[in-house]
Amino acid sequence: MKQALPANAKVAKEAKDCIQECVTEFIGFITSEASDRLAKDDRKTITGNDIIDSMRALGFNEYLAFLQVFLEKRRKALKGEPSAKRRKKG
Repeated sequence: MKQALPANAKVAKEAKDCIQECVTEFIGFITSEASDRLAKDDRKTITGNDIIDSMRALGFNEYLAFLQVFLEKRRKALKGEPSAKRRKKG
């Protein structure tokens, strides 16, 4: 949050708490939509594409391009990392 504000700006604890509540509610809203879609498809794991599809269904189209770019970059970054099983060895 601090990165989006001018360097000399301060945010009251009450405002931070309010923003946190809003973010939590938003995540729950999107996740609930994705979960409903998973139940219809008889799946158990929410993917990045499920989140994007849920946001589209809920009308958050203005965020989709950014999220699709982020998801693609994340997938490319993960391809270069050793798998979790290999990292745990040792």
